[in-house]
Amino acid sequence: MRLLLVEDDIVIASELARLLEKEKFSVDVAAEGDTGLRFALQNTYDLLILDVMLPHRSGWDICKAVRDARIQTPILMLTARDAVEDRVKGLEGGADDYLIKPFDFRELRARIRLLLRRDMANRQETMTFGDLTIDSKARTVRRGGHEIHLTRREFQLLEALARNAGRTLTRAVILERVWDEEESQEASVNFHVTSLRKKVDAPYDEKVIHTVHGVGYVFRYGAES
Repeated sequence: MRLLLVEDDIVIASELARLLEKEKFSVDVAAEGDTGLRFALQNTYDLLILDVMLPHRSGWDICKAVRDARIQTPILMLTARDAVEDRVKGLEGGADDYLIKPFDFRELRARIRLLLRRDMANRQETMTFGDLTIDSKARTVRRGGHEIHLTRREFQLLEALARNAGRTLTRAVILERVWDEEESQEASVNFHVTSLRKKVDAPYDEKVIHTVHGVGYVFRYGAES
């Protein structure tokens, strides 16, 4: 597995690279934003780890440029900012997850493994979470042995949340990237989430669709909670 780490603190970058290489990852390191973006666009990586505050070009700018280039490599942001608006900015810019500094390396390692597992799942046509099965090719959903009939929007919403299990999707991201409807109101997302919950969650003890207050919605099942 090949990772790109973009971090301007030389001491932190060296230590993280050393620890990640002990975990059998191959790590490329860039110390500023322009070089980091060049590496991300010219090479193939399994994961990008981007510090937010970088010389020349921020981690947010790199993330947006990578997504604008249609590169879907998972992106983990490292940030010293814990404000909701900063987290929302990263998620809407295309980041898959974020980690607040300072952090324990064990948490970073766990986040990396989760993102890599999720990326592998995203390539599969059928996703199974316990008693819930989502078939993207047939566009069918079954839970507890029963087929659940969803509208087109409800299926798109459930599929997007499941493919990003553990990652919060903001209402704006759902409108723009899942439904491709920038002009719709965020209240429309709330309505369809409520409708989807009645069908997928209400009859069952294990709830999979969770609200992240002030941010959006996240899919969690079992170990993903």
